[in-house]
Amino acid sequence: MNDGLQLALSVLSVAVALVALAYVVLDRRADRVLLGVVALLWLGTIVQLVYGLARLPSADDDVHGVVFVLYLLGLAAVPPAAAWWARGEPSRAGAGVVVVAGLLVPFLLLRLSTLWSGGA
Repeated sequence: MNDGLQLALSVLSVAVALVALAYVVLDRRADRVLLGVVALLWLGTIVQLVYGLARLPSADDDVHGVVFVLYLLGLAAVPPAAAWWARGEPSRAGAGVVVVAGLLVPFLLLRLSTLWSGGA
């Protein structure tokens, strides 16, 4: 896998979580700024999805292809699901959902890295 891309996505997702946490503390609902940052994270996860799918045919035999693809799809689904939920939530809990999503992405990236190296 591309370690630079995964590191950049991890840093971005933690930054998204921190921005969303500020929204929660300030009792603000998710607005266009927060959703725009989530959209940027989503774009990064799409790049990771395309990169992972392109590299999958050249992977070692130890890589569980189906599980790897499902994790890639799950990773790409987290930001838009969080944005959809946050947009529909009229309280600061919507920003709280973005905090959780921002913290979930690095764990999914870590799992992808483990799967790529042949881990179960």
